[in-house]
Amino acid sequence: MNNSHGQNTRFHIRDCALVRLSTGLRVQTLREFRDALERVPAASVYHHFWGRFLQPQFDEPEYNNDFAAWAYRGLHEKALAERLSVIDPTEYEDIEGVRLELLERVEDYLYENESVIWAKTDEQFYFVQSQLVVLDTGKCMVHPRELVTNLKEMSLGSIFYHFIDARRRTQQKTDDFSIWLEAFGPKYNGLITVFRSTDPYFSSLKAIREKLVRECEKFFHD
Repeated sequence: MNNSHGQNTRFHIRDCALVRLSTGLRVQTLREFRDALERVPAASVYHHFWGRFLQPQFDEPEYNNDFAAWAYRGLHEKALAERLSVIDPTEYEDIEGVRLELLERVEDYLYENESVIWAKTDEQFYFVQSQLVVLDTGKCMVHPRELVTNLKEMSLGSIFYHFIDARRRTQQKTDDFSIWLEAFGPKYNGLITVFRSTDPYFSSLKAIREKLVRECEKFFHD
């Protein structure tokens, strides 16, 4: 992206996959969970919020992150599960902000409930982290109008990499598509606004792809 108004600017389409790695940490009580949450790698917190997007889903998850799901299924604490489930990681500057919010909500719950909250041995929580493996698809775009066709053909891994993971690796903390569009001048500001106002968290990669295609078709048709 070195010329004004998009000249000689190419968008290289990547794909990705998540490789799960154990942290070696597992917990059985809510207090153990709170202590472990304070020291696990940031990559583990990230995985338990975003990893589900790249994992096969056989049904609609009742809760939006692994922590909330365990609070409900492992600890049988529905009230806590609901408090954790409404946390939207896109509202925080970085994953450390998400960690602090989680800790605060868990600590508040512990303060309100004096009894020991624990899970059965076979329902312990295992902290997992993941490593993102990035793949070059060999495809690229040179003009914004190509977004319509290419978005339709993109794998869900590509949508995750360019629309979700970009938020933690780019200086602008936003998706790769809108950053690329900025190089073509103010003509595409409307589409950039739509992309950046789309919250990916309470959705699915397939639904995100469908919305982006729909918005691009509308923009270029008009």
